[in-house]
Amino acid sequence: MKHDQNICFVIMGFGRKKDPSTNRTIDLDETYKKIIRPAVLACNYNCVRADEISESGIIDRSMYALLMHAELVIADISTYNPNALYELGIRHAVRPYSTIILKEDEGTLPFDISHNRTLKYKHPGTEISATEAMKSIRELKTLITSVTNSPTTDSPLYTFIPRIVQPLLSEEDYSQIIGALRSTENTIYSLMERAREYMSHNRFADAAMKWKQLSEMAENELFFVQQHALCTYKSKEPDALVALTNALTIINKLHPANDAETLGITGAIYKNLWKSTSNPGFLDLAIDAYKKGWHLHNDYYTAENYAHCLEQKSVQESEPEDKIYYKVEAKHTRKKIIEILSTPEAGDEGNEDKKWKYATLSNCYLATEDGNNAVLYEGKFLATHPQQWEIDTFTVSKNELITLSKNK
Repeated sequence: MKHDQNICFVIMGFGRKKDPSTNRTIDLDETYKKIIRPAVLACNYNCVRADEISESGIIDRSMYALLMHAELVIADISTYNPNALYELGIRHAVRPYSTIILKEDEGTLPFDISHNRTLKYKHPGTEISATEAMKSIRELKTLITSVTNSPTTDSPLYTFIPRIVQPLLSEEDYSQIIGALRSTENTIYSLMERAREYMSHNRFADAAMKWKQLSEMAENELFFVQQHALCTYKSKEPDALVALTNALTIINKLHPANDAETLGITGAIYKNLWKSTSNPGFLDLAIDAYKKGWHLHNDYYTAENYAHCLEQKSVQESEPEDKIYYKVEAKHTRKKIIEILSTPEAGDEGNEDKKWKYATLSNCYLATEDGNNAVLYEGKFLATHPQQWEIDTFTVSKNELITLSKNK
């Protein structure tokens, strides 16, 4: 059975649990919402935790199927939750690889898994700081990418008894079980599936409704609010200007923003408001948002859009010195993007990241008048099989760059 996205099944306790070895109470939902789910979604996996499928009435059946068949399992064993440890044992028994263990950094590891690589993070007990969350997300994303691209045996059972025969779940049984899970409308898993399906068919108004429902189910979930804003402005309903205004209201729930994704969507909304109204103030606000994302995180997406808006600003500018400044800053930014994305490390990402890196490189080479590389990376972008809305986004930027080059 082919899935639109691979599944990451998350093993962990829910809510606030006491750690028997340290007597500390840990809010495990903080870990899931602030570290695990954002990292998993950023790596283009569907993220499923047991409580998110509990309303389907098939939790036990789905749990065992996911432990056997999920492309990735993340187990947070903080507080030594017995269910989490039991499920981790099952995963190690049925799958040789693609299991990641997490734990907050106090206390010791159980002996039987002490030799396994474990990603540790700082958890004060209640609220995980934004700094720790961002650091841990980066580390977990790197680990997920490594496990995805180069899976190696991480199960103690298959390490010490390498000739053991792995039990298998038939595709027919798995399809039936996951099909039942997908068809249940009131789970986070099924709602995300439906939202992404709508996006793949350019049904952005329908997708926005699903992301809105998700953001209400998982309060303060950054990703769901971001996707709600993105799909709202792309829906152009009831008209483009109203959609952009509504999207701005949604994304402003996350302000003041310091993460690249929120800043990128904010910049896109302001950029499109400028296109709709010709109000130069909106272009300035887009530049500010993109610039912040670029300077704070060295983020190539916000950097490419920052450069593009500067080029637009240069065309609008009447003051010769300012016109030159915008051109030079845009050119410098694009050269820096090419430098960053051309390093060997930039090729280690998953397919989702590669897709946008290729698109960004193509546009940067086009803007710097390197037509051969622009065509090369456009071909690589298209070879990742982007969705139609992603192709449309790329094409709009490409055509605007062509128009700008004619106005130089």
